[in-house]
Formats: sequence, C-alpha cells, structure tokens
Amino acid sequence: QVQLVESGGGLVQAGGSLRLSCVDSGGTFSSVAMGWFRQAPGKEREFVGSISWRGGTIIYGDSMEGRVTISRDNAKNTVWLQMNSLKPEDTAIYYCAASRLRMPATMDTSYESWGAGTQVTVSS
Repeated sequence: QVQLVESGGGLVQAGGSLRLSCVDSGGTFSSVAMGWFRQAPGKEREFVGSISWRGGTIIYGDSMEGRVTISRDNAKNTVWLQMNSLKPEDTAIYYCAASRLRMPATMDTSYESWGAGTQVTVSS
C-alpha cells in the first residue's frame, strides 16, 4: 500500500526558497506519475505540478510556473518540489500524491494516494 510522507516545509521570508521532499514507502512509486498540490486556508486545493513515471514529462500549474521545479528519483522512491522566489500568497499546506496514471495529470481525481501534507509559510 502506498504511503507518502512529505517533509521540508517551514517558515521562509518572501523571495526565499524551499525544497520539499516526498518519500513513498508503498512500492509502486516507479510505475506512476506523482503530483504536488497545495491548499491555503479557506481555498480549494490547487494543482502545483506533476511528473511522469520516468520523469520525462513534467507539467506545472499556472500559479507557480517558472518558480518551481519537480524532480524524482525512482531508486530512492522520492519526488521533490523545489520552490524559488516564494511569495506570501504561496503560504499553504503542500501535498504530494500518487497518480493512477503514468503520465502527469492536473485533476486531483487522477490521484489515489495522498500524503498528510507539509506546511509552508512565507512571511512578507
């Protein structure tokens, strides 16, 4: 069974960077796409980005495109979200998710397993 654990969140000043990690201990990591989403207080969950099963295809959501990079290492069952030039409006809980599919997907209904999330707070 897929179990996803995110880490790397924290408090950062505007303009700073954070690198989030997500480790999958369930064993199916290398055969599915992985995604990152975020949810700010009082807002709906928002797509950040997704990477295909081998890492060859990556798509990003509009809100953070140009400021984030997703990567993965199937040997380590780990996916990363590098976030740069952070803004206060990036404050949210960030979640990683394992897809049912091999190719990236923007809809959260395409994902069947979710981590508990990691808090990112950006101060102005």
